[in-house]
Amino acid sequence: MAQPEVVEAVVRPAALGTLVEVLRARGYRVVGPTVRDGAIVYDEIAGAAQLPVGWTDVQQPGRYRLERRGDAALFGYAVGPHSWKQHLLPPRLRLLRIRRGGGEGSEAAEGSEAAEEFEVTEEPTPRTRVAFLGVRSCELHAIAIQDRILLGGGTRDRDYAARRSDVFIAAVNCHEPGGTCFCVSMNTGPAVREGYDLVLSEILDADHRLLVEAGTARGAEVVGELAGRAAEPADRTAARAAVDRAADRMGRTVEAADLRDLLADNLEHPRWDEVVQRCLTCGNCTMVCPTCFCTSVEDVSDLRGGEAERWRSWESCFSLDHSYLHGGSIRAAGRSRYRQWLTHKFGTWHDQFGTSGCVGCGRCITWCPVGIDVTEELAAIRANSLAGDPDPTSAQPRPPAREARDDAG
Repeated sequence: MAQPEVVEAVVRPAALGTLVEVLRARGYRVVGPTVRDGAIVYDEIAGAAQLPVGWTDVQQPGRYRLERRGDAALFGYAVGPHSWKQHLLPPRLRLLRIRRGGGEGSEAAEGSEAAEEFEVTEEPTPRTRVAFLGVRSCELHAIAIQDRILLGGGTRDRDYAARRSDVFIAAVNCHEPGGTCFCVSMNTGPAVREGYDLVLSEILDADHRLLVEAGTARGAEVVGELAGRAAEPADRTAARAAVDRAADRMGRTVEAADLRDLLADNLEHPRWDEVVQRCLTCGNCTMVCPTCFCTSVEDVSDLRGGEAERWRSWESCFSLDHSYLHGGSIRAAGRSRYRQWLTHKFGTWHDQFGTSGCVGCGRCITWCPVGIDVTEELAAIRANSLAGDPDPTSAQPRPPAREARDDAG
């Protein structure tokens, strides 16, 4: 069977402006990296001038700052506090409105036996087409994980499905990992492998250029509108070399192969008591995580009782309300909440969805206000594992791991 033709080109950095124009002309709202409030964030951009040209980020546990590079790199940074999740699963979303049928603020007549009528209006789904520019490989894996959870289960999330349906993804091969990145350990980067319409590889030698390769038919159409030349073997070699160098410069590493079983064997490990002395249970790690998907629903009403609204907001397993049942929280202690997060992210996520819940982006490490490093915590548990301990309370029995299932329960 003949292999499909690879559509690729080599373009100058100025062609990024053309790319944005082409996407906007096709009806897309372009969201890409830009500098704001001392960080590189993802927001709507109107042109290439808004990209973080010549900027890089320096990241360590609990620390993030921007610095000027010595070149004009367009994608010379790792990842910031934002993830693409905020554009697919908004932090706060109105689900529906309810109005009394008798008019605003009306009340049923006193003593009336007639059923009061209510008008229920579901929030319309968004119709704007969106293009994501500058998506890293770890982030593509995060989007794929959320797709599996919110689209591949027994119940599809209506709003997520509408936002995700026509997203154009212009990915970028990572050549500048951060000090907290460990995508190589999680097998999620730095090279982009799938899930994109086109992928950019920035080459920062004496001849600053970008190798552009299409991944879909519509991606090929866009590549065809960029003024460039045919790619040569030297271009492909230089692009691969940049990614290989990035893979060799990961800021963190973790042994990921058996984490599910390791954590199941160490539910009573003393490390949980040690880490909770530092953890603020603030939930920052879950808010910046590109795969966390927990939400809460709240009903609010006006003072006259004529209208009510239902809103969905991001929720965190670090909050007491997250496990509130029948008059109390079943995870009242910070130790239990941190353990729930770590064991789910790296362990029982496999049972639910067939993969790890971590893509190695390092955001949870960088944006933890006290600098808790998950790779350090996992290594500490591994170094003094309770597996095989004669004390039966030190390791709980576990069921066998399952393959990915259809429901997200």
